[in-house]
Amino acid sequence: MTQNQQSATPARRPGIPGLRPVGNSPGDPTPGGSRSLNSQELPHDRSQAILEAAKQVGALLKRKGHRFALAGSVAVYAHGGSGHLQHDADFCVLRADADAVADTLAEASLTVRTPPEDWLMKTTCLGQEIDFLFEMAHRPVTTDVLARAQDVPVDSVHMPVLAPTDLMRGLIEAFSEHYCDFGPVLAAARALREKVDWEDVRGSCGDEPMPAAFFFLLERLNVIAPREQPR
Repeated sequence: MTQNQQSATPARRPGIPGLRPVGNSPGDPTPGGSRSLNSQELPHDRSQAILEAAKQVGALLKRKGHRFALAGSVAVYAHGGSGHLQHDADFCVLRADADAVADTLAEASLTVRTPPEDWLMKTTCLGQEIDFLFEMAHRPVTTDVLARAQDVPVDSVHMPVLAPTDLMRGLIEAFSEHYCDFGPVLAAARALREKVDWEDVRGSCGDEPMPAAFFFLLERLNVIAPREQPR
């Protein structure tokens, strides 16, 4: 985002019931006197900075015992995909846990922001955007999704990472007429193809045109086998 996201604590927004705007300014000391995550030196490489931010936040959530799963391009990397990371780091959390997660972030001097979209909240760590998703492609994050997450090392930090099938489902179901950048998701599909239950993902997407076009592309590029037609 390009607007002044950290200039003030935002007001409570509808759509995330009960979420309290919390957090100190990024340079403020934490309640325990430790140094703020945002005061640490940033890696020069953008992908490494995103990865380091994801590790710091994942470790923080683990220490506090929160239910969560790493998502997005960092999750693809954790499952063996490219180290070229995109834009930000994503974590899936339950909407019911929003307040508890926000309090934990505030204790680490990470300012929580609630954007107009009611399906996520945001913070910034080490200069990188961190999104906490309550939904993936309009599907609520559930306890079943988090239970299927796999404990995977993200560099040196073990944390729950979305199962490959759930990860690809979320990426593909997000396609629409307004968002159909197949490139990054194609790279993820190639990297994870042996780990994904493709029939499960196909069944979830139904006959939506953009996911169907993407599956056609995967077949033509021999990433996945063509779907058998009923006789």
